[in-house]
Amino acid sequence: MKEIKAFVKPNRIQKIIEALTDNGFQSMTLSQGEGTGAFKSKGARPSLDFHITDSPVIKIELVCQNEEAQTVIEIISANGKTDEPADGIIYVSNIEDAFQIKTGDSLKRYNL
Repeated sequence: MKEIKAFVKPNRIQKIIEALTDNGFQSMTLSQGEGTGAFKSKGARPSLDFHITDSPVIKIELVCQNEEAQTVIEIISANGKTDEPADGIIYVSNIEDAFQIKTGDSLKRYNL
């Protein structure tokens, strides 16, 4: 299993979600955040929470089969691109196992 984490511009998130969902990737987590990369977006402002200059980002997290990871990366990349710099970044990590909280069952046996 692979975990995909992508940090994208907020104005691209709807298009990315729709493309992922249309391709069968329906379970994901979305979080709003503030990024501190070298590039500052036009809307960057001092953060009231962290006392830094920030650029708004959305983090997408999802877990997929190893053979599906490249498809997810391509979908996020194709739908997250803009004409502006700093469209975001995608991280891919290996997942050893996952467990259901209610039963404690490993999701490996379900091939997820």
